[in-house]
This record gives sequence, structure tokens and C-alpha cells, in this order.
Amino acid sequence: MSDYYEVLGLARGASQDEIKKAYRKSALKYHPDRNPGDAQAEKKFKEISEAYEVLSDEKKRQIYDQYGADALRGGGMGGGPGAPGGFSSMEEALRTFMGAFGGGGGGMGSGGDSIFDSFFGFDSEAESAAQQGASKKMNLTISFEEAMKGVEKEVLLNNFVHCSTCDGRGAKSAAGIKKCSRCRGSGQVHQSRGFFSMTSVCPQCYGKGKMVSDPCGDCHGSGRVKKKEPLIIKIPAGIDTGMRLRMSGHGDVGEQGGPPGDLYIFISVEPHSIFQREGDDIIVELPIGFSEAALGCKKELPTPLGNTCRITIPEGTQHGKVLRVKSEGAPNVHGHGKGDLLIKIIVETPVGLTEKQKELLREFGETEGDHNSPRKRSFFDKLKVFFSL
Repeated sequence: MSDYYEVLGLARGASQDEIKKAYRKSALKYHPDRNPGDAQAEKKFKEISEAYEVLSDEKKRQIYDQYGADALRGGGMGGGPGAPGGFSSMEEALRTFMGAFGGGGGGMGSGGDSIFDSFFGFDSEAESAAQQGASKKMNLTISFEEAMKGVEKEVLLNNFVHCSTCDGRGAKSAAGIKKCSRCRGSGQVHQSRGFFSMTSVCPQCYGKGKMVSDPCGDCHGSGRVKKKEPLIIKIPAGIDTGMRLRMSGHGDVGEQGGPPGDLYIFISVEPHSIFQREGDDIIVELPIGFSEAALGCKKELPTPLGNTCRITIPEGTQHGKVLRVKSEGAPNVHGHGKGDLLIKIIVETPVGLTEKQKELLREFGETEGDHNSPRKRSFFDKLKVFFSL
């Protein structure tokens, strides 16, 4: 006999909620009526039912934890032949299960529904209704400028649409749709086995409750055909890579007149040659010369939305300093204002100097004192302390 905890895939310290969840998951998977003719599934269902009966009862669980399953066999655990895990019947097994989940312990209701119906959540009306079509996914790449300002894109979708020939019925005429003879239009069939009543999807109409006796020649009874149609996608300003748009009702339509699914558009934004995005802020690196950084200057820069802004670079600006221009960044996709434009200063060391330029720099170097380079002075002061230790 396998360990009851292993049968349910649980650790020995599992809570009652964890035990109930594990049993419900396994019961749905291995129930004999969902696995007709599968002896292994029936055996597995009996094992998990027996394990649940013990572990869901604190007294039995305590005895099992201390002495094992053999200590419980004299206490009424060994039910009659064919009983799942000691239950007197399958009805009792489901009744115990439903009681554990607040589903009530009643048997057959006035409407003929069984515990099995409630247990597996069957709904005749829902099963026989037309099902929604599949949702679709597409990837769309746009430029940085389009992401900043917003754009409309026309795409071509190849979707299932309602068949115009039969108006989505699937039959050449309304008279060509008949009620399923096996389930009488409910989409389900009921079977009784002693005390146990089972409900399953009708194998003849597959839960639709109706049959097409005279199928449409274009859609062959499905009520839908493939068709390419243009669609305009409105992309809001400020959208970024990884964001997703949902267009309700632009997926495939369902069979026999079922409603359409949705269309999900996953956005990718092409990188820009100058601007980099960080949230709603836009970063741009601005290279300036040595003399411009030392003396200060003014610069005019483009903004992500196509405008221009004029900035003042103060004298003595160091490499890596970031200047902020308020509200000149990317627009927030939800309409909450705009981010900032962050200008990172890159001070370039001059190259390819002429002899005259070199001479001027040498003269400047002779007059340059430590007070002109505070970071340089601080660094060497720290070195002196280090070497004096």
C-alpha cells in the first residue's frame, strides 16, 4: 500500500485545505467516468479516495501517522468489494467530498441532477450554448517617433468570420438544424448506476444540443469561414516595448453563431539613434568639448516629440553630469503628463591637436593649480593618507 501522503502528492505537515485541494485535483483527473475502460485510472481513484478519507479525519490521520494504515483496517476502513477506499458506494465518496467543500450532501434533486453534476460543475444551458471563438495574438513593431506621438496602423487579419451564405447557422436553412436526438437538445446525457447518477457531454452533438442535417456548402456546417479583413489599430502616444493592447471582439468567431474572441497586440518599439527611454524619461548623451565644459556654453537640442529646447551648460561642468529639462520626455501612455528629458554631459578630450594648440595647453597646464581641479586634489590627498599608513 502506498503512503497516503504520497498518493495525494502532499508533505506530512499538509493542512486540511491543502489536503482538500489535492484530493479535488486528483479526483477530477482520475475519476472512472472521465476515464472509461481505464483500469489504472479506476485503481488510482480508489487509492486517492481512501487516502482522503483518512487524512481528512483528524482522528484517523493521527492514528495513521503513528501506526500506519494497518491500525485502521479493524476500524471500519475496509469497505465492501468495489467500494472506493472504504466508502459504501461511489455516491458516499462524492457525498463526503462535497461535504468537505461545502457542496452539500443531498443526493438526487427534484430536477434529476446528481451529486456528480454539482461536483464537476455541469450546466446544461451553458454546455449547449454556442461557445466563444478563440482569441488571437499578433506582434507589431513601430518606430520610436510613432511611439512618442501615437499612430494608427492598418493590419490585415486572417480570421474566422461568420459565414455569409448561411448567416452563421452552419445549415443551408433554418430547417436544416435539428435538435440532437440523443440528448434532446440539452447537450448532456445522464446515466444511472445504482445509487450513482452521472452526467457527461453528449457524444453525438458534443454538447451543442443540435445537429446540422443539411450543412452549408461554404462552411461545411461550422457556421464560419476564413477571411482576410483590414483592421485599423489605434496606438496611444507613450506606448513602450512589452506593452499590450486588447481589441475586444476581433478574434475568431465561434462555431454555430458563437461570439468572437479578442485580439491582443504586443508592441515592440525600434531603438532610436539618439534617445534612450527609461520609463517616461528620455535620456540623451550630449558630447561637448573641453573648453565648452570649462567655460560654459549654450546648446539647442531636439526633443522626443519633435520640438527644440535650449539649455545652458554652466562653466566647470564635469563629465557625466545630468541636466534635467522638465516635461520634455515621453508622454505617459495613461495620460498622466510627460516625463523629463535627461541630458547626460559627455566631455571629450580633444584629439589631433596642432602644435599651436598643444603649446597653448602646455601654457595653461603650467598655470593650472589644484584649486582648478577639486576632484583631482581630493584624490591625491587620499593617496597621501594611504601611503603614510
